[in-house]
This record gives sequence, C-alpha cells and structure tokens, in this order.
Amino acid sequence: MIIYPLVQIKKQVAIGQVFTIKMVFQFFGRRMALKQISSNKCFGGLQKVFEHDSVELKCKMKFAIYLPPKAETGKCPALYWLSGLTCTEQNFISKSGYHQAASEHGLVVIAPDTSPRGCNIKGEDETWDFGTGAGFYVDATEDPWKTNYRMYSYVTEELPQLINTNFPVDPQRMSIFGHSMGGHGALICALKNPGKYKSVSAFAPICNPVLCPWGKKAFSGYLGTDQSKWEAYDATHLVKACPGTQLDILIDQGKDDQFLSDGQLLPDNFIAACTEKKIPVVFRLQEGYDHSYYFIATFITDHIRHHAKYLNA
Repeated sequence: MIIYPLVQIKKQVAIGQVFTIKMVFQFFGRRMALKQISSNKCFGGLQKVFEHDSVELKCKMKFAIYLPPKAETGKCPALYWLSGLTCTEQNFISKSGYHQAASEHGLVVIAPDTSPRGCNIKGEDETWDFGTGAGFYVDATEDPWKTNYRMYSYVTEELPQLINTNFPVDPQRMSIFGHSMGGHGALICALKNPGKYKSVSAFAPICNPVLCPWGKKAFSGYLGTDQSKWEAYDATHLVKACPGTQLDILIDQGKDDQFLSDGQLLPDNFIAACTEKKIPVVFRLQEGYDHSYYFIATFITDHIRHHAKYLNA
C-alpha cells in the first residue's frame, strides 16, 4: 500500500497546524481504509488491486490501479477507465495491454468495478444487462436501486477523492476513457463536469442510450419512467445542451461490431450533435474490428497517447 501519512503530518505541523487526537485518527483512518488484494510488477511499475468500503454505494468495492515507475519519485496524472457490461475491475487490466504505454507516459491508471455487488437487492442478478455488472454510471432515483446504485457519484467524486488521498497523483491532471457502457460513462462524466477532465476518449460507446434497448432498460429501472430525467445521462443530449467545450474527444468504433448493427451504440447521433455544436471529435470507424478486447488492445496505445498529450502538457 502506497501511503505517506507521517510525512504529510510532519509537513503540516512544520507550518504551524496543531493536530488533535481526533484529527490524527481521521487522517490515518482515511488512508488505512484500503485493503490491498494483489500487487504485480509490470513494465517497471506496479499493477495493484484494492478493496474499500464505499460510502456512496454502501458496499465493498474493488478498483485496480497501475502505478508507473515515475510514481516512485513524484505525483503523476490520473487516467480513469470505465468498463462495459458484465465487467469487473479485472477485464481491462488483464486484456487491454495498456501497461507499457502507461508506464512510458507516466500515467496512473485507475479501473473501478462496474456496479455495486452483494447488495442483496431482488432482481440484481437476474439479467446480464441490468443490476450487477451493469450500473450504467448513473445515480439511481428509483427503489430499490437508489440506495446503492450511485455509480456516477462514485466514479466522479468518491473514487477520485480516495485516489487523491492515498496515491501519488496530481488532482489537477485527470482524464477519463472507457468501453461500451463505460464509453457512455466516460463521455457523460466529461460532458457533465466541464474542466474536471483534461481529455476523454471511448471505444464503441453507447452514445445515445435514451434511444437504444440497453439504455431504455437501464434508465427506466434506475431513473423511472420520466424520460426527461434520462437525458441528463445521455451523451448526445448533453452535447446538444452544451454551450461549448474545450475537450478533444477521440472515439474508436469497430465496423463489424454486432452491437453497432443492432442499434445499441448510435454513434452517428452523437457525431451529428457534436458537428452541430462545433465540438471537436475524432471518430475512427475501424474496418473488420468487433466489440471485443482484441479491438481495444489494438488501439489502446493511441488512446493513452491522446490522454498523455493533455495530461503531460
């Protein structure tokens, strides 16, 4: 576990701050709340997995974090990855092959799970595209989901605060990317929080969930039947309502993706909205590629470079 509480306490005492017992307890408590599950050396850095008790989700959550060699000597930018339906924190770190590029560019990469787990909610494990493994990066407003299914607040607030507190990252240099449901998540997180993320990219994102079967199922269950509430978590609608953004958006989409032809992803709607609002987006339709991690692994270095350009500027 990478923790430096004594150093930080000494620094603050040196500038005249008086620490009470309660303050010291809180200081150490925040930093000792992480349980390390695994640690593996990779391209000179460390790929770790931690578990913690989430305040937002009210359950234990795991996240993966890659610490590049540069993290040993100073603070690094943070790049957040959001995975797709059915995934855990393991899929991206074991299949995408991102480590070498992250190591070379000095990026700390964080990959959370895709939903709360073990909440004992009736129906959470009945289907693969709703409930467990399918949090859709929204804050649910409907019973029985609203108590635990708050993935939007988890990935935009709680998790970054946890990472900033416990690891050598620069809170001012943060970007986000993802795949499929996670691509949707990355786009909405960036669009809903101007200035929070330096860059955003996505692989085969669900671009217009209010109009696709996956989105309609998830949003009606988590957010209720009022479809006007759905638009707050729809990248295409967020772009339409956006006064402008400095984000440079990169999207890769496999041309042979079955979910593209099934009407689940709807990138054309997003591109049209970006064009109308003059928001820069690079959309690359990749001949012969599908929706799998083979597709992601092929182009992951391009995406790491895209983010490094802004994070290391």
